[in-house]
Amino acid sequence: MSGSLHYSLLNKQKNFPIWFMRQAGRYLPEYKKIRKKNKNFINFCLNVNDATKVSLQPINRFDLDAVIIFSDILLILNAVGQKVEFKEKTGPILKNYNLNKFNKTNDKNFIKKLKNVYKIINKTRKKLPKEKSLIGFAGSPWTLLTYMINKGSPKKNIRFLKNLKKKEVIKIIKRLEHLIYIHCKQQILAGADIIQLFDSWAGLIEKKNLKKYCINPNKNIVNKIKKNFPNNPVICFPKGINQNINNFIKEVKPHGISIDHDISLKSLNLNNDVVFQGGMNPKFLLGNNKKMFKEAKKYLDFFKNKPYIFNLGHGILPQTKPENVKKLVEFVRSYNL
Repeated sequence: MSGSLHYSLLNKQKNFPIWFMRQAGRYLPEYKKIRKKNKNFINFCLNVNDATKVSLQPINRFDLDAVIIFSDILLILNAVGQKVEFKEKTGPILKNYNLNKFNKTNDKNFIKKLKNVYKIINKTRKKLPKEKSLIGFAGSPWTLLTYMINKGSPKKNIRFLKNLKKKEVIKIIKRLEHLIYIHCKQQILAGADIIQLFDSWAGLIEKKNLKKYCINPNKNIVNKIKKNFPNNPVICFPKGINQNINNFIKEVKPHGISIDHDISLKSLNLNNDVVFQGGMNPKFLLGNNKKMFKEAKKYLDFFKNKPYIFNLGHGILPQTKPENVKKLVEFVRSYNL
């Protein structure tokens, strides 16, 4: 186990380690160069050499505290027979799911389909300095369900479940819980120090269904990882649940909680035994540095007496200038002094 980020999560250390969601991505010229020769995005995520290279690019450029492995949450669905394609300016497009394949793909075959992800993690860990943390990740059950049923990004479409009975939904979610845990387990065994669970579409869930579709599934996965891998902390990112975040923390009890930029800082219960992460709107990296620094300082000041991981409220935007990322990192580092 290694890195200030890992240490902060396990020991509630009061420092400000820094990394970014989508830190390896289209805003980096070195990423675009490698992406250009990988036309198929899913194959790119499974290309051991190239995915390792792009995973390490942000560390090499900005000296961040962690690498998040270059991968995609939809690889799980792809591995159980629901083919995933990515189209420029459209995003993911999924074929119809096959419930038979989904339910009957055994763990051995599932792991085999994703073996390159674990090779990428292993290779990245070997190339990564010991003081840097390595983050593996997966989508949470609800979020994978939305892509599975909707066959693409659901956006604000919450009617995609209308043809499914609640019992069927719960059954699919339970199956996804198992697959996600297996994927997280294999990532840890391959060398991941930390796991982040992305519940990117949690904001679509009605409050009355939040416990059933978001809180309980995340809790089950977190508990299983805690039980079997007590030295590998878990960060949850239930995007869009706003004022329900405190209850999520209380129920799920992750080591870390990532917050999006729509959450009011004043609404957060700072007495919760959790390390907060993120919150800053990625759009501030597109404007002038003065506004960017002011916004960053808002979060640093708010969490100055708490363990806090500096990150954004979502991923770095493709149009972001690398120079702005560099300046933001330097600003956060200088605040730490």
